[in-house]
Amino acid sequence: MSLLGIGQLEPETVASLVKVAAEVKQRPEAVAGTLAGRAVGLFFMKPSTRTRVSAEVATRRLGADPIVLRDDEVGLGTRESVADVARVLDRFLDLLALRVFDHSHLEQIDAYTRAPVVNLLSDLEHPCQALGDLQTMAEVRSLPGSVLAYVGDGNNVCHSLMLGAAMMRMEVRLACPEGFTPRPALLELARRHGSVTVSHDPASAVRGAHFVYTDVWASMGQEEEAAARRAVFEPFRVDRDLFALADREAAFLHCLPAHRDEEVTDAVMDHPRSRVFDQAENRLHSFAAVLLHLLG
Repeated sequence: MSLLGIGQLEPETVASLVKVAAEVKQRPEAVAGTLAGRAVGLFFMKPSTRTRVSAEVATRRLGADPIVLRDDEVGLGTRESVADVARVLDRFLDLLALRVFDHSHLEQIDAYTRAPVVNLLSDLEHPCQALGDLQTMAEVRSLPGSVLAYVGDGNNVCHSLMLGAAMMRMEVRLACPEGFTPRPALLELARRHGSVTVSHDPASAVRGAHFVYTDVWASMGQEEEAAARRAVFEPFRVDRDLFALADREAAFLHCLPAHRDEEVTDAVMDHPRSRVFDQAENRLHSFAAVLLHLLG
């Protein structure tokens, strides 16, 4: 079994991963050394801070050996075909986790390996981030029946987040500019699991919500679009006034890195109810849960 997207999982599996991640966080010594003798490949085509550090530390804490690979070493699809890279790495590794631009690279690698393949981020989904997000939200309040407002680009983070939240029976409200809504197929899939609405009005999405989430307006690989996107996304900035429309105990979430005073102001990023650094920490525990699920 691989984890290329949240949609591959059953709701019960998502709930179990969130539960295990919480247990790992509370009692890391209980799983220390569980995966001794295993080798986990960590491949990065994109720059990474939280993903690389959390994945490498989680792998070591479980007793497995992390093998970090950069694309300037591998040359995925350039120096060597994707299929050949997959076949070779499959002979060495018990699991291969990759951070790529093109989601199809993950699908090709998965087709040519027996070892599980984990999506550490692609242009389509960011499932490990969503699991850490769900863990963070579950630390604040029970997920079923809670309202999640996502404001901004209907991107890879949004795709995995809305799928996971809908599976956990949360009410999901998305506020995206026209032309920047989630992919229809993934939106339809999320709606099979729960309530997901899409609007172009941040205020209506945030009003009364228990969680307010945003992401950068231009992701890695979209730098040339940044100026044009800024003009479109300006009304979708999460500032103090917008956050004030949420529930009085609402938490603020951001997957990081944040472009302060673009998609979110300092007043919200540093708000007492901001949980962004808890999210960052929980990437460690959620990846440990994924490793235990696929290899344990």
